[in-house]
Amino acid sequence: MKKEVTNKVKRIDTEVDRLRMRHKDTDTLKVTDNVFDDPTLKTLYTLSNKGILKAMGGPISTGKEANVFLAEGEEQDIAIKIYRISSSTFNSMEDYILGDPRFRNVRHSKRDIIFAWTQKEQRNLIRAKEAGIRVPEPIIAERNILVMEFMGENEKPYPQLKDIKLDKEVARDVYDTIINYMDLLYNEANLVHGDLSEYNILIIPATNEAVFIDMGQSVTREHPRSREFMIRDIENIVRYFKKYGINEDPHELYAAIRDKEEKTQNTD
Repeated sequence: MKKEVTNKVKRIDTEVDRLRMRHKDTDTLKVTDNVFDDPTLKTLYTLSNKGILKAMGGPISTGKEANVFLAEGEEQDIAIKIYRISSSTFNSMEDYILGDPRFRNVRHSKRDIIFAWTQKEQRNLIRAKEAGIRVPEPIIAERNILVMEFMGENEKPYPQLKDIKLDKEVARDVYDTIINYMDLLYNEANLVHGDLSEYNILIIPATNEAVFIDMGQSVTREHPRSREFMIRDIENIVRYFKKYGINEDPHELYAAIRDKEEKTQNTD
């Protein structure tokens, strides 16, 4: 059995090397650097053995802590988000995990924080989806890898909000949807996104529907910095939509969302 696992890992490693060979440009090579270490390859093997992952594709995006790859799933394309253990700037993660009552027992080692972060994003996506927010549906989290629904079509991800030019009327609808999602996230899912901006919202071109992504840092309302994160999220959205002639006060929006929570508590 050990030999079989080793051989399978080697085959996945070979596929990664072939991926590097197919994509010669420097940016793509940077995307794969420090991602496919031995433990990650073994986790990919586990996902393959479970029938969740059939084949790895090319990179979709790269961030400070993680890279996202297109992959072939059992029935459809999926997104594989791999948090880098060797090179991620995990210190910033502690600001969001410490104080979250769901992760009181997480040890402060780099590996444990990253594993907890991966589980945290999966749970946040589940809660957001249950609250009626359009997010990538999470499939499974294994160690530093999160497998989720691929948000795109024809192997191309949906564009970020920052890359879409909207008509003023459509912009208002998108803005209202985003504010409503923040309301649902706060009052129904008990969460604050924590890093919401035009970079972490996708737009489905055919319907102009907004999709929230990158929810690893999302915190519960009980987090000591949830108010700070919520106001910052609202400020980012208000700032972005000013170019479409939409001018609203971030603090008034926050108060309106928060008041719903207080009214609910009073009713109870």
